[in-house]
Amino acid sequence: MYKNLYSTSSLLTHPTRMAVLIALSDGNSLPAGELAQIAHVSPQTMSEHLTKLVKAEMLIKHKSGKHRYYRIANSRVVEVVEAIANLTPAIETSSLKDSIDKQALSLARTCYGHVAGKLGIQLTEALITLEYIQDLGNSGKLTNKGFQWCQNFGLVLSKKSVQESIPYHVDWTERKFHIAGPFALKLTKRLFELGWIKNGTTRRSIVVTQIGKEKLEQEFNISL
Repeated sequence: MYKNLYSTSSLLTHPTRMAVLIALSDGNSLPAGELAQIAHVSPQTMSEHLTKLVKAEMLIKHKSGKHRYYRIANSRVVEVVEAIANLTPAIETSSLKDSIDKQALSLARTCYGHVAGKLGIQLTEALITLEYIQDLGNSGKLTNKGFQWCQNFGLVLSKKSVQESIPYHVDWTERKFHIAGPFALKLTKRLFELGWIKNGTTRRSIVVTQIGKEKLEQEFNISL
């Protein structure tokens, strides 16, 4: 047991492998070459790290044409990466670009497909305040009022969604929790469909559109 634990933890202590896992934490797939550029290593070095992560079942590899793509194996891997990020000191930026990127990710970003950052936290707090979600401490649950709101808002949910737990993730930039799981994914997808949010220029970042700012304030009393 301890040998397996040490083997797994040693995979996560290498900065290149952590850079890969963080880059893929939005749930998308990326080719090995792009991951090498993100981690600032050679393709050969990246290949070695990716092989280890696939063997450990943290990543899944699939082919598309001539390229091999990699993605996070499951949401549990993202939870571990976020937990480690929460234990690290706050990131110090050394350039204007780094500062801008940090601010963009802190404001709003994707985390395995759902909204994280300040926007994710404010959405979570608003859903609880509006009594759409019942706060259970380490997780939440959709209320009957919340289910009705979802119907009106265009979220397609089954009635059993009221009984299902909504997991919380501790946000690594804000050190507070935001909702995760299937419900958060559907809500994020709906916000994209409505044009309230869009992908930013910084990887994984989300930008709130002008109409999004107005609608978020009207719907959730969120001011950004």
